[in-house]
Amino acid sequence: MHRLVLEHGRTSMSWFGPSPKVTIVDPDLAKDVLSNKFGHFEKLKVPALSKMLGSGVASHEGEKWVKHRRILNHAFHLEKLKRMLPAFSTCCEELVSRWAAESLGSDGSCELDVWPELQNLTGDIISRTVFSSSYSEGRRIFQLQVEQASLVMTNIRKIMIPGYMKMRRNNREVESILREIIGKRIQAMEQGEGTKDDLVGLLLETNMRDDMGMTIEDVIEECKVFYFVGMETTLVLLMWTMVVLSMHPEWQDRAREEVTALFGRDDKPEYDGLSRLKVVTMVLYEVLRLYPPATSVVRQTYKEMEVGGVTYPAGVILELPVLLIHHDPDIWGGDAREFRPDRFSEGVSRASKDPGAFLPFGWSPRICIGQNFALLEAKMALCMILQRFEFGLAPSYAHAPHTMITLHPMHGAQLKLRAI
Repeated sequence: MHRLVLEHGRTSMSWFGPSPKVTIVDPDLAKDVLSNKFGHFEKLKVPALSKMLGSGVASHEGEKWVKHRRILNHAFHLEKLKRMLPAFSTCCEELVSRWAAESLGSDGSCELDVWPELQNLTGDIISRTVFSSSYSEGRRIFQLQVEQASLVMTNIRKIMIPGYMKMRRNNREVESILREIIGKRIQAMEQGEGTKDDLVGLLLETNMRDDMGMTIEDVIEECKVFYFVGMETTLVLLMWTMVVLSMHPEWQDRAREEVTALFGRDDKPEYDGLSRLKVVTMVLYEVLRLYPPATSVVRQTYKEMEVGGVTYPAGVILELPVLLIHHDPDIWGGDAREFRPDRFSEGVSRASKDPGAFLPFGWSPRICIGQNFALLEAKMALCMILQRFEFGLAPSYAHAPHTMITLHPMHGAQLKLRAI
């Protein structure tokens, strides 16, 4: 894609199978596409594949999207997120305590691939905040959804899908597990148990309260999506943050100084303190700029539409390459490829020449509904890790980001941890 843009300009055309595809690097044009409220730019539909991961609010259009977004907005309200902090803290404490007890050698250090470790952490947090359960109960769902993502990426460019039968079996198993969990919750709620303020409880409450709520099938699809996306977004953010801070120990030291000034070495972070973190926030934003979880956003014209003075017929795919926009020196300056968190010292809007060029969570009405959840979770985890450990790159680490729906490390994330 980078070569395509270099050769043919910031708005360039190619083909995706039989469909014309236009790549748009201009952030203003990208925002025009993402800001459209009338459904003229729809998400690209690959029903046979997208159904395998879940067809939740992110894939809906029109009135169904409005209804689901309204219900989910309530679930992700700030006051609800604050009540999730104890679950965040408990999961993070279990992680750092396990590292200290089981992984460190006699010299107080160890080499550890933090990728699967953080995968377990973010999976545990999703289980507790979605179902008020533990990671062990949802472990099979996570394993299947991760496998589904790999199969989707492997087969998305193929006309015949070799792994489709396997994907269908995985999907049936995921839905069976979710149906059993949800059935137990419905039975408990009918007997007077509260919603527990978790996502599935809130969604089921709308189902039981009125005809305008979600159906059980809708709840299952939203849970499938959130099990995968909710885990992946924070997982890749945390992992790349630890890798980048290993490469830039001066910023790791600055972040740790800020954390210990607010919370000391032992106190668990609380909301007011997390909201005052400036250095940590700048670091997370810069990691999201350099390593956005989703490297591109794709839309398709529903009818004839004009974008940037060019009229496109219905059926044209519009690709908005977030990764290229985030690395564009014309937008971010000559140091666009460098890790420089202080570019965000005056906030997102002043970090670049274009105030709308920062798109890790999308833009406008369809901006990621879980972005505050992901950032709060990442801040909690990073603070508690910084309180207990110093970390650097292990000799076995090989820097090889690659796209597997989100931006994964091809060879893992081997770091050298030392207790402090």
